[in-house]
Amino acid sequence: MNNETIKLLQDANELRIINEPLDINLEIAHIAYLEMKKPEGGKALLFTHPICKKTGKTYNAPILINIFGSHKRCGLIFGVDTDKIAGKIEMLMHYKPPKGVIAKLKSLLELSSLRAVFPSRKIYKNAPCQEIVHKNITDPMQIMPILTTWKFDGGPFITMGQVFTESLDGTKQNVGMYRLQIYDNGKLGLHWQIHKDSNHFFHEYKKAGRKMPVSIALGGDPLYTWCATAPLPIGMFEMMLYGFVRGKSAKLTKCLTNNLYIPHDVDYAIEGFVDPEEIMTEGPFGDHTGYYTPREPYPVLNIECITHKKEPVFYATVVGKPPIEDKYMGYATERIFLPLIKTTCPDLVDYAMPENGVFHNLIIAKLKTLYPSHAKQTMHALWGVGQMSFVKHAVFVGTDAPSLRDYDALIRYCLDRVDYSDIFKSFGVLDALDHSSDGYAQGGKLGLDMTKGIVKSRNIELLDNKTLYEKFVQILPETTQVFQHYTDTPNPICIIKIRKNRSVGSIFESLKNIKNSAKIIIILDDKNNDATNGYMVLWRTVNNIDTLRDIYIDSEFVVVDATAKNELDDYKKEWPLDTVCDREILDNLKTKGVLEFDEKLLRDFGISEF
Repeated sequence: MNNETIKLLQDANELRIINEPLDINLEIAHIAYLEMKKPEGGKALLFTHPICKKTGKTYNAPILINIFGSHKRCGLIFGVDTDKIAGKIEMLMHYKPPKGVIAKLKSLLELSSLRAVFPSRKIYKNAPCQEIVHKNITDPMQIMPILTTWKFDGGPFITMGQVFTESLDGTKQNVGMYRLQIYDNGKLGLHWQIHKDSNHFFHEYKKAGRKMPVSIALGGDPLYTWCATAPLPIGMFEMMLYGFVRGKSAKLTKCLTNNLYIPHDVDYAIEGFVDPEEIMTEGPFGDHTGYYTPREPYPVLNIECITHKKEPVFYATVVGKPPIEDKYMGYATERIFLPLIKTTCPDLVDYAMPENGVFHNLIIAKLKTLYPSHAKQTMHALWGVGQMSFVKHAVFVGTDAPSLRDYDALIRYCLDRVDYSDIFKSFGVLDALDHSSDGYAQGGKLGLDMTKGIVKSRNIELLDNKTLYEKFVQILPETTQVFQHYTDTPNPICIIKIRKNRSVGSIFESLKNIKNSAKIIIILDDKNNDATNGYMVLWRTVNNIDTLRDIYIDSEFVVVDATAKNELDDYKKEWPLDTVCDREILDNLKTKGVLEFDEKLLRDFGISEF
């Protein structure tokens, strides 16, 4: 097979090839999902014999998954260290005319390389992506091995599509990566969230009463896919970023049935139009939050044609609970876009968005503070900028803090600096995937300012876990587990599990009786949680809380309600299920010898129910 990405991965010993015939319904996705839980993301996976047991179809195109799933593989794909890309951006942003002949010549060479930023557009007579043409398509599944990832998904979804759109007047182009649900009769569901550029374009066409051209590219250079996820300002075409990183222009070819241009060497292309008046129910889908998103109305693409290479490879990603492939994609985005964020927050030193904080649910920022409330001012600045505006929880530390990637040392640093009287709550826009808030895409935000120095030690009567459990049971009989983390700090974190039969708000006053022995209490449901597992406790907590509703504060005591909400909490919506693998399928794959796991792995990452 002549595929440059596969060769690149093979040469670096970063590819595992699986020749066993495996089902596109759950089986392939489950194997990939567990692979991502291995240290450093395991390997990229090439499934050479995908089949559909439901229809009896065998596919010739292999499926490639977990391409970005390690720092090493991201380095291979980018071809250059991401910090160097960030440095190049920073240089351009602070460019000053050089002095001296040699310096001017060097600067001229650097600036002339920017010509590669602009993509080249032409009509290729023999574009690789258009070697095979299919028209009058009623079922893309006859051509592409599209995966169903989770048991309760609304159907098969394309998960690595590069969705190309343009504004009504043709002056702005965009490519984004959105999930795409397969319907009957040649239709795709387009999960365009309210803040996406493509959604803005859609409303232009709707107002004008015109059909909107949309083309979806899959495969080709993996950097196309990463660029589709990049948080660029509206109006800046992501293929310009491709040229900036690659140092060569993206070669775009015109589509056959609409006027959009896509990379000429992608593996597949789906072309069509969106009728602004046609809306269909999309979802549910087990998303990167680790929860199913609900069924909601979204626009629909009516397919005009599907084209592909003679020997295409189908690229896919699998999302769910962390860590998953987007851990490494997100890290690259952090590094590259740090200089741009500094234009809004010039005293920002660094930032991190931990994968178990699901990126938009938690940001940790290191700040050079210059005056009182500087951290709060910067929080507001970030909450007002692009995709940063969707961040739900912000923790700011000073320049004396440890590395933002040394989470254990960082947590200890923060627990020395907890000021219960200064926990900052706000209200604002949230990511459309957030389920914790009572409303849609808006709710409580939390800001923790840890830049003000060590808070004086507090008197606390430390108890062992067994004794503390017994004390909790006296107050809260539904308690099933108690475990304390960081008991050597002034503010230990106490995780308790309960069989919920009342709202946490109704028992907050009673819990104050325990505040001499527990300063920070996080309450979880009994099912599918382990109080000893700090990694997954953080994931569950930042997903499940709305700051304005679920954090109860006393002068030296805080209770965080990270349970699933229901009518006991006056929560009106349906609380979503979290993503878990089908245990029967896991066991069958293990018997076949294509999957290895133990019970500890399943429990550590909430892979199956317990």
